[in-house]
Amino acid sequence: MPKALISFVRAIEAMNRVIGRMAMYLIFVLIGVLMWSSISKVAFLPSLWTLETAQFVMVAYYILGGPYSIQLGSNVRMDLFYGNWSYRTKAWVDAFTVLFLMFYLGVLMYGALGSLAYAMGYFGMQPLEYFAEFFGALFTGGFEAAGEKLGYLERSSTAWRPFLWPVKLVLAFGIFLMLLQTLAELIKDIGRIRGVDL
Repeated sequence: MPKALISFVRAIEAMNRVIGRMAMYLIFVLIGVLMWSSISKVAFLPSLWTLETAQFVMVAYYILGGPYSIQLGSNVRMDLFYGNWSYRTKAWVDAFTVLFLMFYLGVLMYGALGSLAYAMGYFGMQPLEYFAEFFGALFTGGFEAAGEKLGYLERSSTAWRPFLWPVKLVLAFGIFLMLLQTLAELIKDIGRIRGVDL
């Protein structure tokens, strides 16, 4: 295997390991938010922000931990046949099936970018062009020029009314990390087929 591919796999796995290990601790944030929700309902006036905050933290916990879960191989598999196959046969099947996962994640990524663009005030049908313009303005003109590309920022329809772009940004980032991890898994499977264990 070329050294560039090996370095790519190691870099992606190191990054996803760090992010996944940090995301594991979001469960404690979630517990704290839900405890405060219970306490405030009994002892004080109920807090408006707790339910949506818990949902946002759960999204971050799930989506940022997903690439690390793929890396560890702790995702659900049906071992009816798979468990009895040889190491190389498993690598062939994994290399084939990961392509379907990559396609699915690509569709999800496009939808996540469209949803993020909508949350940032873009109501057109070309979210990729919008982000190209937005980041072009950010790099050439700074935050002020990028701010001019923003439209009406989407807010939740609840009483608390938080902005939705932060959670949608986390969602798009997490799907991007999953795409990178599945690409690393494909490279590792090809390596296994060729007899190289990454």
